[in-house]
Amino acid sequence: MSTLVGKNIQIQSYKHDETLHRIWEKATVVAEADDYIVVVNRRTKVIESNGRFWHTREPSVTWFFTDHWFNIIGIIKKNEIHFYCNIASPFVIDDEALKYIDYDLDIKVVDDFSYTTLDRNEYNKHKMKMEYPIELKSILERELSVLKERIEQRSYPFDHEVVKQYYNQYLEEKDDE
Repeated sequence: MSTLVGKNIQIQSYKHDETLHRIWEKATVVAEADDYIVVVNRRTKVIESNGRFWHTREPSVTWFFTDHWFNIIGIIKKNEIHFYCNIASPFVIDDEALKYIDYDLDIKVVDDFSYTTLDRNEYNKHKMKMEYPIELKSILERELSVLKERIEQRSYPFDHEVVKQYYNQYLEEKDDE
């Protein structure tokens, strides 16, 4: 795979029924490994499936994985770093965008690493409506547990310094342009 580091990419999220959920117009790749890619965005335009759009308020560093059913966003606030985690398919990337399927279940992690699981009702509604296969439901629940364990153990990338390092790398690269 040719390196994407330093390049801007679009991010597209879908729902299980293949309908478009949301597009982030631009994110800058700051790292890639065999099993993940890291992107940074700041004031990025986000387009919802209904055509409405908004801009991200805080800068963020996001990890997308090829072997886990979640992605992890480190959100840089004034004096804190929060994480927002989406239960989602492993990503794929093509000439158009980085793409994944969003499965509704989310975890919000605040600065002290306490966390809350969000959107269980939306997940339950969609798993019935879109008829998630039994194997998929079991993968999603297992990955939710893996994610909680990573948060509790402060496993990579749940480290405020790692988020700051990637964001600072992004800022340095922007200054060089």
